Amino acid sequence: MAGVDRRTVLKGVGGAAALGLSGVALKYGFNTPDREQDPATCSTKDMSADDKRLVFSNWPEYIDEDDKDYVSTKTQFEKDTGIKVSYTADVNDNNEFFAKVSNQLGSCSSSKRDLFALTDWMAARMIQVGWIQKLDASKVPNLHANILDSLKSPDWDPKREYSAPWQSGLTGIAYNKAKVGEIKSFEELLTRKDLRGRISLLTEMRDTMAFLLLINGADPEKFDGTQWQNAIDLLKKARSDGQVRSFTGNSYVQDLAAGNIVACEAWSGDIANAGDENLVWIPPEEGIIIWADNMLVPNLATHQGNAEKWIDYYYQPEVAAKLADYNSYICPVKGAQEAMEKVNPDNVENELIFPTSETLDKTHRFMALDEATMRTYEGDFADVTGA
Repeated sequence: MAGVDRRTVLKGVGGAAALGLSGVALKYGFNTPDREQDPATCSTKDMSADDKRLVFSNWPEYIDEDDKDYVSTKTQFEKDTGIKVSYTADVNDNNEFFAKVSNQLGSCSSSKRDLFALTDWMAARMIQVGWIQKLDASKVPNLHANILDSLKSPDWDPKREYSAPWQSGLTGIAYNKAKVGEIKSFEELLTRKDLRGRISLLTEMRDTMAFLLLINGADPEKFDGTQWQNAIDLLKKARSDGQVRSFTGNSYVQDLAAGNIVACEAWSGDIANAGDENLVWIPPEEGIIIWADNMLVPNLATHQGNAEKWIDYYYQPEVAAKLADYNSYICPVKGAQEAMEKVNPDNVENELIFPTSETLDKTHRFMALDEATMRTYEGDFADVTGA
């Protein structure tokens, strides 16, 4: 939730597993050689054995929380390991988070974090420039034993040496049924007069533009410059017509619940986890975008061993099921569906957590982009969104 976007690629991630990092460089390069690092030398002593702490940055609404009758997975991890976790939901957008840490990581300075979660395309970029430490496979056996086959070998980390999916999910449409009638397609979102000025779209270029391409009959996984321009023109028209109120990261949920917007482009788990029966998430008629967010240990992390214990813990099926029951994102762990029988039988067949092959057949990912094209397309998108 490869050269694809937040929240992209459960389907088809194994296509180029033979590529090493040199292959990744061709597809995901930063074009900033002065900021490249060697993770083998841009490292520090691991203090995990003597300092039982872990600093983790993640996306909002992404982890279960303690209640009077409920012990969260985080609290149970702390009890089991003695490791105190400083968990901060300060990843609202991949590019925004990149801006927070790029000066430090690009100069081999500490980001003051031991772990963070980023979407496939950004994870690939950070690995390629050497900002991420390699995981010790012997310390994360559950990861390699239990990761879903469809997530096991992305072309940017074919052996999962640097990354571990936290969760995956779907991008579609959400609307407030107390404020507006049923919406079935992304095209409706952009054209219905009763929605004018009352919708939001995502700041994640690949998520949003994938739908614009689909509306025009183009394939987000294989399109040309003319098809891209047609999609951008469609977005420009929606913006100039006053259809779009704003472009947002995760903050759309509050606006949707409050009625500031009545419909939006949305990530599946955010709506399922909002606790508001008036908020409805639907797969648009055009198709669905699918993605994964990945845990990464940055250079100069001082508690890598503790981070690896965290990763290994969350790849236990029982823990994964408990987490998925809370946040309703696609669970990346084999055996979690069976474990869900004890956690919450009502969620065993929940397609937002355990999608069927029929649902996955409707999903799309965004075409891998070379550096020059990526910069052009992101510039085109920013010109419309005002980013």
